[in-house]
Amino acid sequence: MSGKVTSPEHIAASLSDGMTIGIGGWGSRRKPMALVRAICRTPLRDLTIVSCGGPDVGLLCAYGKVRRVIAPFVTLDSLPLDPWFRTARQRGDIDFTEYDEGMFMFGLLAAAHRLPFLPTPAGMASDLPRVNPHLRTVRSPYPTRPGPESNSDERAEERAGPGEAAGEELIAMPPLHLDVALVHMNRADARGNGQYLGPDPFLDDLFAKAARRCYLSCERIVETFDGPVQSLLISRMLVAGVAETPNGAHFTSCEPDYGRDEAFQRRYAAAAPAPDDWRRFRIRYLDVDEGTYQQEVARP
Repeated sequence: MSGKVTSPEHIAASLSDGMTIGIGGWGSRRKPMALVRAICRTPLRDLTIVSCGGPDVGLLCAYGKVRRVIAPFVTLDSLPLDPWFRTARQRGDIDFTEYDEGMFMFGLLAAAHRLPFLPTPAGMASDLPRVNPHLRTVRSPYPTRPGPESNSDERAEERAGPGEAAGEELIAMPPLHLDVALVHMNRADARGNGQYLGPDPFLDDLFAKAARRCYLSCERIVETFDGPVQSLLISRMLVAGVAETPNGAHFTSCEPDYGRDEAFQRRYAAAAPAPDDWRRFRIRYLDVDEGTYQQEVARP
């Protein structure tokens, strides 16, 4: 193979301390876990992780790689919270910036389009502006669209006070600029085009567009793609390198290739609170290369 084909180890070695790294997927679904495990085996530190978080965030916290997490959530889906993220927060080991899912998406969109902010109503009726005092609001220069109870724009004007513009107040969501994005696809070609075959693209294309450079892992590198053209999610123009990593999203799901390994996920979560159990878990599964990891998780 030629083109942009590389390995998880080379991708991890290209990263630097203090980077802001966006990680695709959603919770415990289609995470680039082979790339995350490769990062865990490096001396990298002080990373800012931007993610719809799952065990990617948890493992990086467990290995002391993280300075800040920016996320709408950090969950294992079938388990409410990742245990290592929770531990890192309770100890005060990391900073955490929490956004509403809509705000998070608009932050990636703003970065993708190189905009200073994007206005959004998401988060306005919540405590997020209070716990994120850096957020600012803007007022739309256009009249608020009337609700279904109104037959004209007059209602919008009536809602404005004397001398005020009849516009809605919105959060000015700042861009979530990324140094690097890491995403996992079902299929890719050697040039870096990425295809998802599951039910949801998540926000992976936005992560790729919001980053200075993007690395792609995939279940299999192919010469030609099967399936609808709409499933080609990641353009080669955005990708700096592609690594073939069979079972590389494990233990998260990568539908339709495989589902979440619930038994292994429970084992991961159960080992986290007990130092001896976690040490044994690390020795067997994490302080090893990817090939050994895959061999071990395949054992009964």
